[in-house]
Amino acid sequence: MKFSKIVANLQPLVHSASLTDVPNHDPDITGITAIDQTIPNSISYIEGGKFGKMMDKTEASALILPVNNILTSKATDLGISWLSTEQPRLAFAHVIKLFYQPFRLSNGIHSSAVIEPSVMLGKDIAIGANVVIQSGAKIGDNVCIHPNVVIYPDVVIGDRTTLHANCTIHERSQIGQDCVVHSGAVIGSEGFGFVPIPEGWFKMEQSGYVILEDGVEIGCNSAVDRPAVGETLIRRQTKLDNLVHIGHGCQIGENCALAGQVGLAGGVTVGNRVILAGQVGIANQAKIGDGAIASAKAGIHNDIPAGEVVSGIPAMSHALFLKVAAAYKRLPEIYQTVRKLAKTVQ
Repeated sequence: MKFSKIVANLQPLVHSASLTDVPNHDPDITGITAIDQTIPNSISYIEGGKFGKMMDKTEASALILPVNNILTSKATDLGISWLSTEQPRLAFAHVIKLFYQPFRLSNGIHSSAVIEPSVMLGKDIAIGANVVIQSGAKIGDNVCIHPNVVIYPDVVIGDRTTLHANCTIHERSQIGQDCVVHSGAVIGSEGFGFVPIPEGWFKMEQSGYVILEDGVEIGCNSAVDRPAVGETLIRRQTKLDNLVHIGHGCQIGENCALAGQVGLAGGVTVGNRVILAGQVGIANQAKIGDGAIASAKAGIHNDIPAGEVVSGIPAMSHALFLKVAAAYKRLPEIYQTVRKLAKTVQ
């Protein structure tokens, strides 16, 4: 693909481009690479000035750069075609889509699939080997269901959703349009509901269901549990990484991002545009306000206001956490000082 065609495809993200500034101003681009793994005829990107030194060794024929006169001039001097943009990473994501499309099954139903007669199937669907779809399920148009997926009774799957191999969708779960459920994920599994009795535990049946709104993505081996009553809800465009656990009755807002190994106990409420970094844990019934951010391994036991950034176990404001962390490094020194003071007092 000619570099000029890539530039045209990235409008209106492009701020400027070297379409006439370098000797080979319109190279053929045959692939995409990371900046430290470039090869001739590839395109890569640089996010900021601190990565500029990588340009000295790159073999890429084209680069996506930030709006930075020093970097664009350097690329021109090195004979590298370039385009500049306020959002280099976003532009690179668009370029990837020009060269790569995820694998999708061909339309049709594999002969080994087991589909109950009452199932409603949409148009142009793809159903792979050993898929099981139980009674009352409704599958929308252009849905892709990879091998070994199991769909329990009365599940609803929206148009253009993809279910990857070996995921399981439990009864009455509702999955919206343009969702992705990755391999090994379980949607609508039983919430952890047990009532203590003298003999041990009495199982509370989980009669609720799970709703994933449009554009939700669930990572590999994640679990979204259904509650005893009511619903567990993940609102539109929220993204879950691999190995995330959403407890029964949680309500998660729009456009949130939950990184790997995040765990939410039952009844947690998460606002819109919340970011939870890896291994964040949130206790029962806690409420997280819109736009809040929790850094990796934060342990949240209480409500977090909107826009707050928290860190640590137990979670505290990030500014306070930095002071605590600085003091932590000095604890041995402080301990020795206290011992000396104690002896002096005695």
